[in-house]
Amino acid sequence: MATEAEVLEVLRQVEDPELGMDIVDLGLVYGVEVEGPKVKVLYSLTSMGCPAGPLIAQDIDSAVRQVEGVADVEMELTFDPPWTPDKMSDDAKFILGFG
Repeated sequence: MATEAEVLEVLRQVEDPELGMDIVDLGLVYGVEVEGPKVKVLYSLTSMGCPAGPLIAQDIDSAVRQVEGVADVEMELTFDPPWTPDKMSDDAKFILGFG
């Protein structure tokens, strides 16, 4: 069975093409739930009108399916709470110049 840590690790392969960083370090992954062969990913985008949204969703699905034992991927896009740069990892803040 897949673990939350394994799913988060493969999600590091998913990049926001506009910022050139992975969605985990950007703080766009709000949660991962593993229930047997089913994985649910709760995620956000940097803005509601993000043109990369469909690509990011497709990449999330593809990446999570790489984890052994995953048969079904459910994704939920949310803007509650809205994403802010405060959600980024310290490394991402440093690289992108956020104090």
